[in-house]
Amino acid sequence: MKLVVITGCLGFIGSHVTKKCLDLGWKVLGIDNFTYAANEDLVGYFLDKYEENFDFMRCDISELKYLPDCDYVINTAAETHVGNSIIDSKDFLKSNINGVQNLLDLIKAKPNNVDNRPILFHFSTDEVYGDIVSGEHYETDHLSPSNPYSASKAAADMLIKAWARTYGIEYIIFRPTNNYGEYQYPEKLIPLSVKLLQRGKKIRLHDEGKPARNWLHAEDTANAVISIVNSGKVNEIYNVAGGFEQQNRETVKKIIQSFHGPEANWLDYVDLGYKRAGQDVRYALNDDKLRSLGWKPEKIFNEEIPKLVQFYKHNFKW
Repeated sequence: MKLVVITGCLGFIGSHVTKKCLDLGWKVLGIDNFTYAANEDLVGYFLDKYEENFDFMRCDISELKYLPDCDYVINTAAETHVGNSIIDSKDFLKSNINGVQNLLDLIKAKPNNVDNRPILFHFSTDEVYGDIVSGEHYETDHLSPSNPYSASKAAADMLIKAWARTYGIEYIIFRPTNNYGEYQYPEKLIPLSVKLLQRGKKIRLHDEGKPARNWLHAEDTANAVISIVNSGKVNEIYNVAGGFEQQNRETVKKIIQSFHGPEANWLDYVDLGYKRAGQDVRYALNDDKLRSLGWKPEKIFNEEIPKLVQFYKHNFKW
């Protein structure tokens, strides 16, 4: 049985990873600071369903004082909204950089042997590479972040590699593409679009909706974590892509027609005149290294969109 600490366990990705680990019979200490995007109801759900296999601590990772003995620290805690980082980057620096430094120092403080030092499994992002007009980014490509959010995540990646070289800390850096699924906070494209449609407001698309994204379901992300833990190598970086790419305008068109019907003119429901600083045109990752472990995404994006539209229509809290 594995013992894991999962930070950001009440967030969108963190909760999917937490559930997956618990379903496998692992013991989990979940840590979360109850930020605005946390699903606080999950604390009771995890405690009731998984009983002694789940414990919870409310704490900001930048202020955490102690790590129990465990096999992995899976760090999903982060500030992630690009637009918010452009308005004010302080929280992003605190969580995404200072928080990671604190986790590294807590691991460093443990005796340097196999039984005591956990492996840091760190969630990074495809955005650390910057955008790419054609082709795909590989794990060995240089980092070229375009905005405060992606810069903070790139800085954390560099800290991890430096602590590994200097102090012998073992790590895995995990760089996923855009995640989607149920219970995502409505600042992200899919739930936000449904929320705006319900309120009769237009969906604002950056740069005419032409930026392209590669989509990955959060359940597939959680499965990728397990594949790497079971079969991957330490001190490696793994890209994780969903294998489905399209422009944001096409994604929003699918959402609108799932909401209003296939005959709806999607242009009636969008505002294409918005510009955002630090906007990347396209992200694309090569994840052959991960797929060599036997992982592949199971969810099909355009089949999931109508289901998600119905989910968010009836779960307006999110």
